[in-house]
Amino acid sequence: MTSKPLWKLLRLTRVMWIRMSLIALLSVFAAVASVVLHPFIPAFLNTLLTSEGVMPVLTILASSMLAVVTFSLSVMVTAHQAASSQVTPRAHRLLLEDTTTQTVLATFLGAFIFALVSIIVISAELYGGRSVAVIFIVALFVIGLVVVAILRWIEHLSSLGSMDDTTRMVERVAKKGMAMRMSAPCMKAQPLKTVPKKAKPLPANAFGYVQFIDISSLTASAEKHDLKIYIHESPGHFVTPESPLLSYVGQADDIGDHLRNAFVIDDMRTFDQDPRFGLIVLAEIAARALSPGINDAGTAIDIITRSTGILSTFKDETTDTAKGHPNVFVAPLSADDLIEDAFSPIIRDGAGVLEVQTRVMKSLSYLATHDTPALANAARKMAKRALGYAEDALLLDEDKARLRALMPKA
Repeated sequence: MTSKPLWKLLRLTRVMWIRMSLIALLSVFAAVASVVLHPFIPAFLNTLLTSEGVMPVLTILASSMLAVVTFSLSVMVTAHQAASSQVTPRAHRLLLEDTTTQTVLATFLGAFIFALVSIIVISAELYGGRSVAVIFIVALFVIGLVVVAILRWIEHLSSLGSMDDTTRMVERVAKKGMAMRMSAPCMKAQPLKTVPKKAKPLPANAFGYVQFIDISSLTASAEKHDLKIYIHESPGHFVTPESPLLSYVGQADDIGDHLRNAFVIDDMRTFDQDPRFGLIVLAEIAARALSPGINDAGTAIDIITRSTGILSTFKDETTDTAKGHPNVFVAPLSADDLIEDAFSPIIRDGAGVLEVQTRVMKSLSYLATHDTPALANAARKMAKRALGYAEDALLLDEDKARLRALMPKA
């Protein structure tokens, strides 16, 4: 599992201004590096390339890139607003972390800063000898990067903020979160079954959602102080200052703050260690599509298919405990909770839509044959609920009979 410092570093790499700042610094370095690189330039280029010939190229690059950056930012904001209003507000955070958008905007900004710094330095006559030739060669390389970035940007704009692309993005992070959790059952800890009565609870001392737990840090503390640590609040859970984050058994003084430091608590849920959140956001998209103002059954059916694929990768986390940290205990993912997150809003809001309920029944029938008994049983229970909603909302007995025929076999 990722440590807390590494997790925070990975989160920073997804922040747009971080990437753009790094590219901007690289651009400044490229603009001033000609003083060092000019000895490697052939002498004859000095007579061919002068500041008078290079300046127009840099001027065009600077002015055009400033306009492109401004235009691209306006397009990005419009796309994000469209995704937030038509898909789900939670999609906005994923779009902000889109690496293609960040790289393209960083390239445009970097080209602008490079050209601007080069113009300033040349105008101040700080370059001499063959340094101007270096600037021209670097400018050609920058123009090549800009052309590639524009082509990528044109392709990316064709789908940026669309329903299909945004839904696919949510599915990707949800599938990744589930795969990471299944590859490290119980977050590489032991499955939590019961908490000993003698265990001492440790309150959260904060409001918000648990975003991350550093299991490695807790394991090190457990081994150092001979503790047994029982984690109550998994990633995605909402906590209050009085909520017990964990309980521990053992003698350890003044260790509370150190144990709390293994948790990251903030005001929003994240996808990294929270597989349920991805399913919740997908169901939210389907529920919005089924609202009377939109009435888009096709999107709901698409979401059901995607969620079913994610749920099919579920495994019982209590079967393989040999590789788990022996002194730390985490509650395994509940199959009932996962099925509830994925289907409950859909069967409620799409109760009277036969096409949606048909796909729900087919998906739940498939999951009811899963080799994990807990997931299969949860699918059967959800199918009964779905049938109850449908029988109350559908008008024709024929439609109700069709759904009953699709019910999972016991």
